[in-house]
Amino acid sequence: MSANHQTYDFIVTGAGSAGCAVAGRLSEDGRFRVLLLEAGPRDTYPWIHIPLGYHKTYVNPRVNWMFDSEPEVELNNRIMYQPRGKVLGGTSSINGMVYMRGNAADYDEWRQRGCEGWDYDSVLPYFRRAEDQERGPNEFHGVGGPLKVSDHRWKPALAQAMHDAAVQAGIPANPDFNGATQEGVGYYQSTTGKARRWSSAKAYLSGARQRRNLTIATEAHATRVLIENGRAVGVEYRTRAGPQTARARREVVVSGGVYGSPQLLMLSGLGPADHLKQHGIAVARDMPGVGSHLHDHFNTYVAYRCTRPETMNDLANSWARQIMAGARYALGRTGPLSTMGLFVGALVRSDRRLERPDLQINMFVWAIKDRSRAGVIPQPFSAFSLSPVHLRPDGRGTVRLKSPDPLAAPEIRFNFLKSSYDYEALIAGMRICREIASQAALKPYIAEEVLPGPQITGEAELKADIRARGVSNLHPVGTCRMGRETDSVVDSQLRVHGIGGLRVADASIMPVIVAGNTNAPSIMIGEKCADMVRKAAA
Repeated sequence: MSANHQTYDFIVTGAGSAGCAVAGRLSEDGRFRVLLLEAGPRDTYPWIHIPLGYHKTYVNPRVNWMFDSEPEVELNNRIMYQPRGKVLGGTSSINGMVYMRGNAADYDEWRQRGCEGWDYDSVLPYFRRAEDQERGPNEFHGVGGPLKVSDHRWKPALAQAMHDAAVQAGIPANPDFNGATQEGVGYYQSTTGKARRWSSAKAYLSGARQRRNLTIATEAHATRVLIENGRAVGVEYRTRAGPQTARARREVVVSGGVYGSPQLLMLSGLGPADHLKQHGIAVARDMPGVGSHLHDHFNTYVAYRCTRPETMNDLANSWARQIMAGARYALGRTGPLSTMGLFVGALVRSDRRLERPDLQINMFVWAIKDRSRAGVIPQPFSAFSLSPVHLRPDGRGTVRLKSPDPLAAPEIRFNFLKSSYDYEALIAGMRICREIASQAALKPYIAEEVLPGPQITGEAELKADIRARGVSNLHPVGTCRMGRETDSVVDSQLRVHGIGGLRVADASIMPVIVAGNTNAPSIMIGEKCADMVRKAAA
């Protein structure tokens, strides 16, 4: 590019769930020149677009950063593998596609923490604007938006049995987790359209690629935000052709995700001063909150040997079944490949005295033997699992630099299970799972409990099992949190405190994690950020 073509109105670093929404919306009316930088490649890998294909991207360095945490003390010093999307669409191109917004009270809590304009009534219009809901519009849902939200085209009988068993266990049926109430058991919807993944890139960039005012640069790794006289004025980034610099007339929006955004800010001199000095980075502004307050949902699971060969394990362990499933998908866009394999969930409370759910019970029609950077290894027999996810963890961790090299992975510490409540909620969740499994609807499917095993019943035994087998639920947030606290990073307009022309828009700004999957909220954050940026530029 010539020097003239390296100047834009807005630069967005990171084409993930939020970044695609920001760039897509800012380029809509043609008034602004927008540069979108993505460190990974275009989303041409075929398995990205097949819903069940996400297991193929789980450990694929072609489209995945494949981060690791530091050893977690409360987890017997185990390392938590952290797959994150390194491709157009970011993690929305490799995730499980569950469409879940969280609880309305989550956003009201954000407002109570000083984040004006982020209460539920204020964010709902952005959820609705983003959405193209297969079921049609109502007060909670929209149609005509870029993000397709669909029901499953295919459901196994086991999924129906799981749903019915939860109802028999006393959990009320809920047809819409994103509607009037969140609590209850129901079928998940997914970010798919006609049995194809509908990532944020598919939603916001498919129609935008031809816009002359939008430049999408892939394999372009942002390495530093340029700050002059207390204002962001551009971005340095690396490509196969070498280092590049782009200038921003108006603003830079950092959308690198919960790990990438704080890393980029720190590389740019915005972060804990002592930490930056240790790595030889000149301090532009001492900001202790950059990279702090990392937290994530945490889960374990109860696994059962199935009496019938109707699980995803049977598919994974049989070439003949895989060929048949491929043919069903190719010919009719139905069958196992048309789904993400997670059909039913329940939002429940670990203690009836709580005001809202703090557990999400995911009911998988598969059971795994191991999940790590080596891959997802299924049990070698027909099996399924019920997985309690703790939605309101107390533990808080950090993201820090391991090196001033911008291509080096960051240091990730979660500090999982740092309170008795973190354990108590999961133990309650495991007991709820067992209660569901004991109901008449599931009894025909259960040969035996294989993990943790029916002999593991006491609190101490269950706690030890959680420490040995529990894992990150891969919904990390909070490392550039929004708020008024002295160590918050951005204000309620997502502007970085003390630095002009610089915002952050992704899950890292969440002051507290939402009760549910984080992709839809991240897209909402991108929508709302774009709106605020456009209003400021008017």
